[in-house]
Amino acid sequence: MFMIENQFLMLFLFAIAGVIGTALIFRKPAGHRAWLVADLIWVVLGGFGALVAVLAGVYKADSGRIDRQIDIAYAATAAFDRDAARFRLAHCETTENADVAALCDKVEFLSASTAENADLPLFLAVSNEVAPLSGLNFIIRGGGDEDEMQMMIDKVDHFDAAQFLAFAPLDEATTPALERLRPRQPALAADFQIIAQSYDELIAQVGKLKDEWEFLQANSHILVLQIIALCLVSFAAPFRLGKSIVELRRKV
Repeated sequence: MFMIENQFLMLFLFAIAGVIGTALIFRKPAGHRAWLVADLIWVVLGGFGALVAVLAGVYKADSGRIDRQIDIAYAATAAFDRDAARFRLAHCETTENADVAALCDKVEFLSASTAENADLPLFLAVSNEVAPLSGLNFIIRGGGDEDEMQMMIDKVDHFDAAQFLAFAPLDEATTPALERLRPRQPALAADFQIIAQSYDELIAQVGKLKDEWEFLQANSHILVLQIIALCLVSFAAPFRLGKSIVELRRKV
């Protein structure tokens, strides 16, 4: 938490420390052992920084998947809501058929389970508001009340798609009703089948979204490692600059 919030200050302090260290050996002539050590420091720390940069680049590419998964989950949610609303409007306004009523009740139940479940929209909203590249386990400065954001993230960590969303569209009540209606009202049966598929797709996509979130959290230590590497590079850079200046002076 301290490193994430004070990363620019840390970079500045490490750079100042590097400048001070360079100043202490600046009077040494080119080729002196002190400058050789300074060059070694630059090579080692610079190489470490380059390696971490590669790892951070891979992590950044992986983190882009959660944005795509959020879009897919939103699309699945919108598709289900649209299909459910169309079904209710077309078949559930006035019906006395018991089989149709059973399907309408199931559609109403599935719609209510998604609309009234605060955890699903909360999870999607937090995924948008909390930038993974800024540290998944940390609060974004300027993003609102920190206690509220932490509470939201804690709820996301305990989110279970199966617990809150996994209801079977086709069960012992709807499956027989659907089979009886299929020969007589194929359009209605097809519409309900579309709703069932949309709901299953919604469950699957939210589950994948949760998996992406957990993957990024499990690897968020790369962000801290990246900050450490940048600090070390900012410390070593003045030594390399000083060595170049001394060598140019000797040639002049």
